[in-house]
Amino acid sequence: MEQSTPLLLREPPRSRSLGVIVSIGVVAVCTAAIYPLKPIAPDVSLGVVYLIGVIAVSIFWGFWLGLLTAVLSAGAFNFFHIPPTGQFTIQDSENWVALIAFLIAAALVSSLAELGRARAIEADQRRREADLMAELARVLLGPPTIGDALPVAAQRVATALELDSASLQLGEAPEHPGRLALPLSQGDERIGTLIVPTTVDSEALRRLRERVVPGLEALLAAAIDREALVGATVETEALRRSDDIKTALLRTVSHDLRTPLTAIRAAAEMLSSPTISEEDRQELRAAIVEDSERLATLVDNLLDLSRLRTGTAEPSRDWTSIEEVIEAALDDLQLERGSFKLSIEAGLPFIRADSAQLERAFVNLLSNAVRYSGGEPVSVRAREVSDRLVVRVVDRGPGIPERELERIFEAFYRGSGSDSHSGAGLGLAIVRGFIEANGGQVSVESLPGQGTAFVVEFPLEGETPGEPTVPAERAPAAK
Repeated sequence: MEQSTPLLLREPPRSRSLGVIVSIGVVAVCTAAIYPLKPIAPDVSLGVVYLIGVIAVSIFWGFWLGLLTAVLSAGAFNFFHIPPTGQFTIQDSENWVALIAFLIAAALVSSLAELGRARAIEADQRRREADLMAELARVLLGPPTIGDALPVAAQRVATALELDSASLQLGEAPEHPGRLALPLSQGDERIGTLIVPTTVDSEALRRLRERVVPGLEALLAAAIDREALVGATVETEALRRSDDIKTALLRTVSHDLRTPLTAIRAAAEMLSSPTISEEDRQELRAAIVEDSERLATLVDNLLDLSRLRTGTAEPSRDWTSIEEVIEAALDDLQLERGSFKLSIEAGLPFIRADSAQLERAFVNLLSNAVRYSGGEPVSVRAREVSDRLVVRVVDRGPGIPERELERIFEAFYRGSGSDSHSGAGLGLAIVRGFIEANGGQVSVESLPGQGTAFVVEFPLEGETPGEPTVPAERAPAAK
């Protein structure tokens, strides 16, 4: 997070010794400045020149040095400019009145200058405290989680009060030797603790308790409420998305499950008819088997998606041969080998993955490619590239519009080119889920009218495995 300019809440100290020296110097300068003015003004009235020096010293060093300057000025005025000069005596009574009036006026001016100075310092401190609160508001209310902001906010407080260190914690924190725990509360509830060193001076501690802690309490309470509100918003959004998924699932169940069930029921009723031929009976039995497999595949995909969404599809990783996985997936598809053109590099290294999950992913990926290939062979190439194992599945179908490339891996999404193909839009979502669960990545490249390439990548661990795991279960392709 970006660092801010230190916000010092205390006025830098000024040397009193320097103030005394300046006071003497100012009196000397004013004394000398009166000599050129004597031809144009009476001696008694020229004492006002010393008030300039009294005001200057009072502003920068306070009332007492201003009063010292006034006394020194009265003495210098008497010694150098009130007859008889060169001695501390006064002949005329009017000169006594003038000198006393000068002393009173100088004391009043010094007092007023000190008051103005104190108010200016207070206003400057208030401004700096407001700047600190604004900075703390930006820090505490900016990050998505309050835990990320607490260390930065504590550092801002430490910088502002010139502390060696500071710590800000939620809830109650016990005091330890060498540190002081200041409670932060909202009403009667303890919401946090500001921890500072016990070496903090009394002025900084007073300002901390009176000026910083109340504002910090309000900001911390607002940050906690904001985090709770954001959490509730995220939860609401998750529930909304869950409702959307349930709605999509119900639509899928109502259509994609009912269609094969209706076909199976109709075929079963027709089998009981005594008027159909044996050839028609064989066709009806084949239709029942096909629709039953389609229904089983859909149920399997729904179960896989549910496991992936709930995080229960934890892979059982072992050394696995990608060639064995692809061969098993092709066997599951039960298609003619002419539907695929295989190019698998010899001696590919093993990867650590769940072979059964990868098999299901490649069954869905390969069946999807065959479905949209337009009768052309699907190319399957596996290579080792640098420290990764890369599998490319390329079809020569119609391709995917660019606007749909980011959505084809979403569950229940069916692209614009899928109107003529059956399917619930689950296959590619399951592909991505199982590939990523096993540490891989899957991406898609497509040029409309020229085909689509799905790229699956797995990192290589560089170890020497034993025998690879052979997939134990074979899954049918997504329909």
